[in-house]
Amino acid sequence: MYKRILVPVAFEDGNDAKIKGATEIAQALAESGSRITFLHVMEQIPGYAISYLPADYSNQVRKAIEDEVAGMAAKVDGGVGLVVEGHSGRTILDWAKDNDSDLIVIASHRPGMQDLLLGSTASQVVRHAACAVHVLR
Repeated sequence: MYKRILVPVAFEDGNDAKIKGATEIAQALAESGSRITFLHVMEQIPGYAISYLPADYSNQVRKAIEDEVAGMAAKVDGGVGLVVEGHSGRTILDWAKDNDSDLIVIASHRPGMQDLLLGSTASQVVRHAACAVHVLR
């Protein structure tokens, strides 16, 4: 099976079931002694919007997300939780390559018109990953 599994997580309404499902799939596909990394990518808040937020908003949000991701990882044998900054699709692909991931388990939503024009994170990962990708819908 797989030794280094990456599970990208996004915190959106109704995503809890998808995160739970991705975690279960990662555990089912993991070899004994595997590392399962839960990765959340924080995209930068545009400059025009940041001025309307409290000064410590970014730090507070990052801390809350780090705590949530660490909690997910703590429930899984070999679990690791990370929060990084960047563009979601590109950062997931780069992290997987740089850390020799052999599987990415990623949740996806039903594609809409926006996804047909711009592409979703999951579809970008599927198209460009150098390792196996399991997509959960």
